[in-house]
Amino acid sequence: MAKVLIIDDDKGLCYTLSGMVRKKGHDVTCAYTLKEGLEKASSGELDIVFLDVQMPDGDGLEQLPVIREVRSKPEVIIITGQGDPDGAELAIDSGAWDYIEKPVSMKEMTLPFIRALQYREEKILKKNSVLINREGIVGESRQIKLCLESVSYVSNSDSDAFITGETGTGKELFARAIHANSLRAGNNFVVVDCGALTETLVESILFGHEKGAFTGADKTQSGLIKQADKGMLFLDEVGELPMSIQSTFLRTLQEHSFRPIGAKEESKSDFRLIAATNRDLDQMVQAGKFRNDLLFRLRSITIDLPPLRKRPNDIKDLTLHYIRKFCDIHGLGIKGFSPEFLEALVAYRWPGNVRELVNALENALSVARNEPTLFPFHLPKKIRIKLARSSFSQQATNEAALKKNIEFPEPFPNLKSLIEKTEGQYFQALVSFTGGDIKEICRISGLSRAMAYSRLKKYNISRRL
Repeated sequence: MAKVLIIDDDKGLCYTLSGMVRKKGHDVTCAYTLKEGLEKASSGELDIVFLDVQMPDGDGLEQLPVIREVRSKPEVIIITGQGDPDGAELAIDSGAWDYIEKPVSMKEMTLPFIRALQYREEKILKKNSVLINREGIVGESRQIKLCLESVSYVSNSDSDAFITGETGTGKELFARAIHANSLRAGNNFVVVDCGALTETLVESILFGHEKGAFTGADKTQSGLIKQADKGMLFLDEVGELPMSIQSTFLRTLQEHSFRPIGAKEESKSDFRLIAATNRDLDQMVQAGKFRNDLLFRLRSITIDLPPLRKRPNDIKDLTLHYIRKFCDIHGLGIKGFSPEFLEALVAYRWPGNVRELVNALENALSVARNEPTLFPFHLPKKIRIKLARSSFSQQATNEAALKKNIEFPEPFPNLKSLIEKTEGQYFQALVSFTGGDIKEICRISGLSRAMAYSRLKKYNISRRL
């Protein structure tokens, strides 16, 4: 018997929906405010939550990540009477099982409910039976846990996978984790750095060649695709794969057969592909720099890795892990670090992500080789300078705002109306400045996606310019 929570201020809908849930043999309780719903979600074991968006005391979408992270990690079905594409995008991006617009019949509500329960039961069984080999992946944040769930899912199939994320987020690490947890774990994991492939050598490197096929081919050489037979082929930075080879590689991916340079017959390779990129391949397709049909073929199962600045709660765990690792490698005594050292790490934006953090920690340990404690002073100068400049800029901005004399027209305006007017103007200008890019809107405004969407909807501002 599953436990279900309905968070909705529509008591009629709660009554009807509760009847459907009980008829299916499950336990159900209702909450008519968001606050009450959050309390019930946090205090009990739940399997499914039906969540309304427009609640009397807040926006349900803003609390969706919180509900998804309570102890029992329930599946959440969004129900709303004011649906819109942005809200649907945010709900799905935040991990909702489904997004349903009112008015809705019980028949339309029943199938998503049954499917969510089925998915949850299968997920729990799989989690209890399989222990994931993390392959050095560090972190317990919600974002990393979701990525690890994807690793578990992908590892239990033989489908190809596509990993996206900024430089330094650990794409190869996650690819190796997929391989280590798959049925192909005992076979080769072959890495292809597409950024290092030149158009003159790419065909030979991937497909191999026969002796005498070209000048310098003094012996037969198998390519990387053949070396990945029965194992995994990892195409790192696949966006850099030369256009001249993309059509040939697409056929190889579909048929798992290819012809080495100079060979009379085709060879076979039973490889599984994991491709990764830090580039926007959709934009590259529009610019004619990447084949659309190849992109469709690569996107079978996608894992989008978060940048480090989006998961600051993992910085302490990463710091402890790599300090221990480097101290052991270099034969150093166990080192501690001051609270200010960790504060500096959290405050920095890490444009190079985990890779930059790892390099910074190794550098700090080198500087503090004979000292027992790490301080901000031990961090690379580049990082310390950026932190200092950022702090100074913020302080100067605050002081300027305090010193500035603001004049208002007569009669003196009401505070609420003034805030709404200026806020609306701010968001209109922000959308124009960012071209409607919601990630940039959130970064500049400092708001969550849910709050940003809420403000745009409040002032009827479209992101489509």
